[in-house]
This record gives sequence, C-alpha cells and structure tokens, in this order.
Amino acid sequence: MSIRSEFADNPEQRTPLVLLLDTSGSMSGEKINALNRAIVRFKNEVENNHRASLSVEVAIITFGGSVQLIQDFVTIDNFSPRQLTANGGTPMGQAIDSALDLLSRRKAVYKQNGIAYCRPWILMITDGEPTDSWQTAAQKVKNTENNKGVTFFSVGVQEANMNILKQISSKNKPMKLDGLKFEGLFIWLSNSMAKISGSQLGDQVSLDSTSTFTVSTSTY
Repeated sequence: MSIRSEFADNPEQRTPLVLLLDTSGSMSGEKINALNRAIVRFKNEVENNHRASLSVEVAIITFGGSVQLIQDFVTIDNFSPRQLTANGGTPMGQAIDSALDLLSRRKAVYKQNGIAYCRPWILMITDGEPTDSWQTAAQKVKNTENNKGVTFFSVGVQEANMNILKQISSKNKPMKLDGLKFEGLFIWLSNSMAKISGSQLGDQVSLDSTSTFTVSTSTY
C-alpha cells in the first residue's frame, strides 16, 4: 500500500509509538520469551479499541549486537509481532539516535499528507547498560522533549543500570520492572495509547498508575 492510499483509506490522527527493545545476550531465556508474549498481548489490546486501532502506529527497533529496524510504522491491524531473539552487546546510544531519526522522518510524512498526529512516544526496555557512547543521544532526547517532540519512557529489567537510565529523559523517571511483569507493562502501554488516541490534540491525558508492574523508586 502506498503512503498516499494508506492515509486516504484511514485519515485519522496518528499516535506514533517506537518500541526500542534491548535484545542483547543478557535478555536471553525467559526475559525475551516474556517480552515476546507481552508484545502479542499489546497488539490484541490495542486492536480491541476501535479508535486506537485506527490511530496507533507502532515501529520496533532492536539493539542486540547491532541496531535493527525490524518493524517500520504500521497501524495495529497490519502489525504482526516477530519473535525476538537475544544476542550481542547493547548499543543503546545508537539505538536511541535511530529511534529519534525514525520519528523525525515519520512526522515529515504526516505533514506532507496533512495528517494530524499526537506527540510521539518512545518506550525503551533494557536489562543492562550501554556498550557504546550514549551521552549525546541522551541530550538529543532531552532537547526533543523540551521542544514537545517526544514522550520518552525507559524501563529497566532486573540488572539494568538505573543510574544511566535516569540521565536520558528530563521529563519521565525510568521505571524498574517488578520481576518479568512485561504483560502488565504492555497493558499499561495499550491503555495509555487508547487514552491518547481518544483525546483531542493538546489535551492533558492522565495515565494509569504503574505500581502494578514496577518496583518503588525508593529501591533504586
């Protein structure tokens, strides 16, 4: 489907979301299995909300050894979650740069086609710490946040370096996942996408509590 016909068939305002997923070697085993299951749950939850199913566009970038765009932006009905596998290092800085660039290009497409869009989200999930330089990418996140160009959330799993995650966003504190409660995280994410999709541009949206799937911030 061409971009022009895509928007002709569905001119709804868009809610772009980039899932920025650590697939390094330390994510192997039950971590990556639980993450795969939760992404399928996310698709099903969003698909069951009519407005969100027309509005939410999801893209996936993985960083495990290398940075890969494994899913470019699609609406949820065209989203077929791929089974993620884990290997390699954690090039988080490069991955963040790639996510911001991807969003910039997508926003340009919206503007060219006269499509309204909500502030994009990036949700980054990691269980370790960067194996590349990340400071410049973190500053880009903060600059983009300050220009109201992105909402950035990070989620630390088990041994994730929360001190580094705290330095990436100036607007949202990192969340530390309670065990492997990925499903709770992605239910929260789907509910958030539904609320944003159902709002008017510029509205303040109150998100659900994260306490059901995170540990207290006082523990990290």
